[in-house]
Amino acid sequence: MRHKSQKWRVAAVGALALPLLLLVSAVASKTGSIPYRSPQDVAYSPDGKKLAVSDLTAGQVVIIDSASGRVLNRITASEPGELVWVKGSGHLLAAETGSSDVAEIDVTTGRVLRRIKVGPQPKQLALAPNRRLLLVGCASLHSVSIVNLATGREKSRVVCPTEPGSIAIAPDERTAIVSNLIPVGPSTSPDNAATISLIDLASSTRTSDIRLPAGSTVVRGVAVSPDGKWAYAVHTVGRFNLPTTQLDRGWVNTDALSVIDLTRRKLYASVLLDETQQGAADPWAVALDKDGRTLWISLSGVKQVARIDLAGLHSLLRGDEPRKGALVKLSAEFGASAQNAWAEIRRDPANRALLVNDLSALRIADLITTTTVPGDGPRGIALSPDGSHLAVAVYFNGSVQVIPTATDGLQKSVSLGPSRTPDEARIGERMFHDATLSYQHWLSCATCHPDARTDGLNWDLLNDGIGNPKNTRSLLQVNKRAPLMSEGERASMPIAASAGFRFIEFHEPQPGEVHAVTTYFKSLKPLVSPYRDANGRLTASALHGKSLFESARTDCSRCHHGEIFTDQRMYDVGTRGEVDTTARFLTPTLIEVWRTAPYLHDGRAITIEEMLTKFNAGDKHGKTSHLKAGDIKDLAEYVRSL
Repeated sequence: MRHKSQKWRVAAVGALALPLLLLVSAVASKTGSIPYRSPQDVAYSPDGKKLAVSDLTAGQVVIIDSASGRVLNRITASEPGELVWVKGSGHLLAAETGSSDVAEIDVTTGRVLRRIKVGPQPKQLALAPNRRLLLVGCASLHSVSIVNLATGREKSRVVCPTEPGSIAIAPDERTAIVSNLIPVGPSTSPDNAATISLIDLASSTRTSDIRLPAGSTVVRGVAVSPDGKWAYAVHTVGRFNLPTTQLDRGWVNTDALSVIDLTRRKLYASVLLDETQQGAADPWAVALDKDGRTLWISLSGVKQVARIDLAGLHSLLRGDEPRKGALVKLSAEFGASAQNAWAEIRRDPANRALLVNDLSALRIADLITTTTVPGDGPRGIALSPDGSHLAVAVYFNGSVQVIPTATDGLQKSVSLGPSRTPDEARIGERMFHDATLSYQHWLSCATCHPDARTDGLNWDLLNDGIGNPKNTRSLLQVNKRAPLMSEGERASMPIAASAGFRFIEFHEPQPGEVHAVTTYFKSLKPLVSPYRDANGRLTASALHGKSLFESARTDCSRCHHGEIFTDQRMYDVGTRGEVDTTARFLTPTLIEVWRTAPYLHDGRAITIEEMLTKFNAGDKHGKTSHLKAGDIKDLAEYVRSL
């Protein structure tokens, strides 16, 4: 099937300066003085005259004249994440992911007016201007900080099921809608899925967790309709209950837009963004127009943006008759059977649940158009206030693509400045996030390993036979571990990476590709645990847990020792499940274990405490049965501190 796409002419801003930039970049790559340019998020000023861009790896917030594309100012920030303008003030708020701050910036002078202290690793921002509240998603503590914007003080902190992926505020400012990045339940559950959380802003309490379809994970962008009745979230849908024996037609992975009914606080429908023979891998961010009729989505893995006709979608979801010509435009190619999902919904709107398995529904109904974005890794997106342009942060190209929302307009590419020539690690990082390497573009490495960590699901891979799924493992410090996989099937990191290309992406790696990706793995650095004190030291609870961990009372350190807390040997620790073919599993690293729940080889344990008690029959996985509740708490606190 040919997917419908829109085409624009492309113009590069500052093209005459390109040879000079390339020369400067080439020299800088030898000296290391020029950083990589990695735009992560974009935000138009309320008057549309300026465009703010968070340049993650350069450690800058870049202010651009939206008409000319000229850089007006650069403000130093620690790994800036999401951005939001404070209406009527000329101020910009920037999440500083590399610290525990949100920077408030005077855009005219480029001066940081204050830094608001919040939880560690702040990434997402949302404003409730009438309440004078700032909401900050703090990844490390799986929480949302609610800040009094007038005083700059944290008012409260709401714990979420997992790391927040995005935050939106309802127009009446009563409710915050938070997407949770990955599932929180046991991975052995057949309906394991991430959730959308609702937070009551008056009481600062989490009131609802709305479960998405089974296999939903990596939930990033979320938006709310102007009337406050609907929320829209984009995410992947892993078909983890099937073996990964084939990749075509969404067998392993699909990508979805979920519609949340905020009045009834329940999932209304999930519709796939893919088409029958091509995936829309790694949906990242969303932008909703002011009348709520059109939604834009960046499809990071396939280097596209998608435009969704929400008005038409809601009409069909209600069971209305299709517009004249819709559903029959492609009947010659698909046949009448392709109309079955919409026909079933017209008979009974409750059949909306069928859409999560229909690869052609949006395209058959003429509700989606896509366009390829020049460059690699489109992430944050923003609509201009007048709705005439969409700005797209193209992460690996160090540029912002400005796309007219009307067809046949002139597309602009705005460079953030000189960028270092990519080394092997940067090339590997780009490949890791590139779903166009995989067969029919269904997934990238990052689809199952967001931030090179874990998606919280079990997968039935081909490395150990069929029918015995294992939990996705973090790739942090994988270069220091051998053998790899839960049963030690892969002897080394290059062998495992090569197998991943061949048997998961169904891509035959070309010369240099495995080396580049493994070099990227080597560049990954662990984050400081948020369970340490403000100075990075162990708390009193963790110190007591450390003494227990290292003592013969528990015997934990017999297997978990050394730089990465593993002896890299196989053991039977009493965790063999009913579908496992062996009882012996490889000792995992404990580095960053605070962010890699669920636990054990099949993800059955939701917490470390559960792993130490509920799933440790016979004290085969450390001697813990004699410990008091307080000792278990301290032992878990130490492990979370690593």
